[in-house]
Amino acid sequence: MTNRLQQLRATLAARELPAMLLTAPTSRRYISGFTGSAGALLISAEAAFLLTDGRYLIRAAAEAPHFTLREVRPPARPMTALIADLASELGIKRLGFEAAVMTVAEHRQYTAALGNAIELVPTENIVEELRMVKDEEEIALLRRAAAITDAALAAVLPALTPTMTEREAAWRLEVALHDLGAEGPSFPIIVAAGRNSARPHHTPGDDVLGEGQPIIIDMGARLDGYHADLTRTIVLGQPDDTFRAVYAATLKAQQAAMQALRPGLPWSEADAIARRVIGEAGYAEGIAHSLGHGVGLVIHEAPWLRITAPDAPPSPPLQAGMVTSIEPGIYLPEWGGVRIEDLVLITTNGYEVLSQAPK
Repeated sequence: MTNRLQQLRATLAARELPAMLLTAPTSRRYISGFTGSAGALLISAEAAFLLTDGRYLIRAAAEAPHFTLREVRPPARPMTALIADLASELGIKRLGFEAAVMTVAEHRQYTAALGNAIELVPTENIVEELRMVKDEEEIALLRRAAAITDAALAAVLPALTPTMTEREAAWRLEVALHDLGAEGPSFPIIVAAGRNSARPHHTPGDDVLGEGQPIIIDMGARLDGYHADLTRTIVLGQPDDTFRAVYAATLKAQQAAMQALRPGLPWSEADAIARRVIGEAGYAEGIAHSLGHGVGLVIHEAPWLRITAPDAPPSPPLQAGMVTSIEPGIYLPEWGGVRIEDLVLITTNGYEVLSQAPK
């Protein structure tokens, strides 16, 4: 955590920001290690404060030993008043805040508490950019989360039957994740059978899995706050010719995109490669989403492997240490869909696939 704090301070110095207020739960956790549901971090070049209420004081002291702890006591001493006191104590004149997190109402409250002496400066993606490249501890957690996900799918697949509903299959997968040591699923598990599989984010219902039709299973284990993400498309019984063709095109697109992965590759280029393969197979109209996204403390985070507008600036390059999903999909509304997804670690000379479930 001390290294992350140093990186944040270096970023603030580069932006000429003397201090930063972090209120996003993922920012609090990433920078300090604190996992409580309420609190804020106030960080300057010399000071690092963790502010929370009485419910979390013991946890905060244990999880964030490098931070100075201050108790919030509403209504007598709300967060805004405590921040104002500390900012005055530290001589802060400009205070950055996470613009994507703070509400308009909260901004008004802070403005009233800080007065004219302290300028609130909106910022975007400061911590998010630090989180893009994972350290060794994060990569180890993501490996374990991916392994649990693989094992849970392997445990449940033999029990699936044509008369089982999507909802029952999703529940069995979630139970298996818990049984294997996950905190829970990374997101509501998707089981989409038949034409439902043409809906990329289908909600499992009472439709049965059936025979001879595509079944998309999208799932992931959450472990110590870190998420896995895996998609497999299966058939119970014999697949039809459409399934064989669509599956082959999807798998070819995934493999082509993966083979190009390396540090320096623009995010958008990986997506473009998969789209070209799918288009050449005659399924360009069946593309409904981008190739992939970063995975970590949030299930969908940077890097974003997606195409950019023709007049947009070039997309950033991949970097060693990034972990991203690679998940091309083809969706045909009158038939169904196929999606194949793996987690991939960008290495210094290429990539490593973290997901090991058979395809």
